[in-house]
Amino acid sequence: SVKAVKDEFDETTLSGATHYKPPAKLRMRSEFAMSSRDDRHVDADDESTGVVLHKDSKWYQSWENFKDNNAYMNKVFDLKMKYDESDHLLVRGTRFFTDKMGQLFGGVFSKTELSDVLTEICKVEPDFDKERFLKMCEKEIIPNILEAIVRGDLTILKDWCYEAPFNALAAPIKEVKKAKYVMCSRVLDINNLDLAAGKMMEQGPVLVIMFQSQQIIVVKDQKGNVVEGDPDKIMRVTYVWALCRDQEEFNPRAAWKLLDISAVTGSQFL
Repeated sequence: SVKAVKDEFDETTLSGATHYKPPAKLRMRSEFAMSSRDDRHVDADDESTGVVLHKDSKWYQSWENFKDNNAYMNKVFDLKMKYDESDHLLVRGTRFFTDKMGQLFGGVFSKTELSDVLTEICKVEPDFDKERFLKMCEKEIIPNILEAIVRGDLTILKDWCYEAPFNALAAPIKEVKKAKYVMCSRVLDINNLDLAAGKMMEQGPVLVIMFQSQQIIVVKDQKGNVVEGDPDKIMRVTYVWALCRDQEEFNPRAAWKLLDISAVTGSQFL
């Protein structure tokens, strides 16, 4: 039952074992920024006539061009966030997603390419280490972004995301707030985190991570009535995130931003 699972989480906390703990305070990525540059600086786009693009826009445009020319990546990142557990195709899709994602990425990225990306990162971060990066994702990047999503904290979310993923994630949050509903969702756990792939873009390195989370997804009205989701149902969400590193930012805790996201959701089998 859901209660049994919740109790298990609570017991794990009491026993001192390691499991997901939500941040006491969500932090801004920019709080740790060490670069002296002005992030708002606008560079001219030499490849276009009369067009000036913000650095973030050029990042995302480059990534979109890469995806447009790669059918596999389009399939991965075109997946939409859905929460209807009765959708059997979605459940089957979740199984395929978890079982086949490794070999799918194997057909898109080579191990040599990932190695080249990690080498490039080390040029600005000499002590970069894959395991330490994944630990930072587990303890800082993922919790801050996920909690911002479930809490509806648009300020935090915007700080961690490029414009396109922010707009996609912010849209349902804005609808909830417009209706004066309350977001009561919770992240219970994060697991199966792995570095799936890497890609060198013109603007810098992109690392693709995969992980799963257990979440309770609930929206209530001001009287406490549930208008969406189920407080007694744990959902398993499989995520693929593309994170890009700002090569002008020396502090790794401030350097990574969410460039793209996909999620497949299914009921947690208890």
